[in-house]
Amino acid sequence: MEINSINAAVLAKMFLNGAKNLEAKKEWINELNVFPVPDGDTGTNMSMTILSAAKEVSALEQPDMASIAKAISSGSLRGARGNSGVILSQLFRGFTKVIAKEQEITVPVLSAAFQKAVETAYKAVMKPKEGTILTVARGAADKAAQMAEETEDLVCFLDEVIKEAERVLKKTPDMLPVLKQAGVVDSGGQGLVVILQGNYDALLGKEIDTAIETGPAAEVRKITKETEAEIKFGYCTEFIIVLNHPLTDHAERKYKAFLESIGDSIVVVADDEIVKTHVHTNDPGLAIQEALTHGSLSRIKIDNMREEHQERLIKDAQKLAAQQAAQAAEPLSEQESEYKDIGFIAVSVGEGLSEVFRGLGADYMIEGGQTMNPSTEDILNAIANVPADHVFVLPNNKNIILAANQAAALSEEKQVHVIPTKTIPQGITALINFIPEQTAEENESRMLDEIKNVKTGQVTYAVRDTVIDDKEIRQDDYMGIGDKTILAVGKELEQVTLTMAESMIDDDSAIVSIYYGEEVKEDDANAIAEKIMANHADLEVEVQYGGQPIYYYLISVE
Repeated sequence: MEINSINAAVLAKMFLNGAKNLEAKKEWINELNVFPVPDGDTGTNMSMTILSAAKEVSALEQPDMASIAKAISSGSLRGARGNSGVILSQLFRGFTKVIAKEQEITVPVLSAAFQKAVETAYKAVMKPKEGTILTVARGAADKAAQMAEETEDLVCFLDEVIKEAERVLKKTPDMLPVLKQAGVVDSGGQGLVVILQGNYDALLGKEIDTAIETGPAAEVRKITKETEAEIKFGYCTEFIIVLNHPLTDHAERKYKAFLESIGDSIVVVADDEIVKTHVHTNDPGLAIQEALTHGSLSRIKIDNMREEHQERLIKDAQKLAAQQAAQAAEPLSEQESEYKDIGFIAVSVGEGLSEVFRGLGADYMIEGGQTMNPSTEDILNAIANVPADHVFVLPNNKNIILAANQAAALSEEKQVHVIPTKTIPQGITALINFIPEQTAEENESRMLDEIKNVKTGQVTYAVRDTVIDDKEIRQDDYMGIGDKTILAVGKELEQVTLTMAESMIDDDSAIVSIYYGEEVKEDDANAIAEKIMANHADLEVEVQYGGQPIYYYLISVE
């Protein structure tokens, strides 16, 4: 069987079958999680990401390459969940940039799309690690480039590409020692192989059910994220370039380099038709002149940040005086709905933890965390519902940070600041250190500094036998997991919790906070606190109800 080209209808079937194949095998992929915790979610995150795109593809009545490309890119971008889902969405984003311009897909086109997919995904990750989904994708792309020189048959081409992806996947434990110790391959890489296998089956014409529950199509939006720590350049300058011609990679790099020469806090988000630009500079005219060489401008916005800072201080003082004069006459619910300069979104799970965040001033709670990572669109919706110009997002989980950053880049109306909190205690510390009288940039800088001082430990149970960091773990053992590794393992919950806490405490420690979960009694949590205080008389130990599922205790040490 030889196939030399793919039309839009076949592409749609291939994509939908890849999504279906991943959905069917997501639990198997979840079980490849390195830590044997009861909430491994790579398969779930990747599946929900691709299904978001699949719904938009299924909703197309008469799809062509351009409309399919837009549906895949926009659907996966907004539906992206977890690090694996965000990386998958970026692979799709790069892939669709190539196919959107074609009437049919041939081997050279598909090879170019693989290259662009990998390039786009690597750019999206700050510090790419080898032995992950990125490595598997790059291996597939390298093989695609080789096969493009040897065949015009898409069946032969994809067969060899998938074999190479599987070969690279098997090597991931050699690249990441933690995978080898756990005896698993990379779960994200496995998910990508499963998608490719589903694509290939559809190309061969195997009988498949590609029906996907459809929903309203979502429109992709692009914007900037400001992350400036101090007012070094006085004018916040934003505009959209309506391009005369799509920017080449070289032209985009040259444009960014020019902006870097005249300012900082630069964000450039480009597609084939527009370029959204954000720069802090002392000469907005230079940025505008350079932008005009690429096309016409719209939505130009220039703000004098130094004046705004002074005005904000005056307004804050006036507002405080007015509030004191009114003696809090308005109901709290009405005060909270007032538009303000800075607002907060926190990701949390558990009644007690959410109440802590609300008490510290969080405006909007997103339910999520280890067991369920919110999507990019969930975070976008939250941003839209916070009545503030500057919105701070506290992901409170390392697997949600990329989705939060992606939401920040897509938000159009507000300045979004993602504080990369990896744990709930880090998020709580960030909010505690918020000073209303200071600017968003000053608060961002302080929070970034303070969360570095927080150590976090989490106690849960093992779902399988494994060995990690020379610790032998048996199914149903209790595990105390620190910021970087497993700190304690055993059969007794209290002993594991105390061992974990002791390994986190040092001479510089001052405060230990214990948040107990929904399955823990308050008396048991207090007993642990008393034993910690007996060993460390100079420590302040706090016990609070967290109500979190899965994790018996969250403990922070500062």
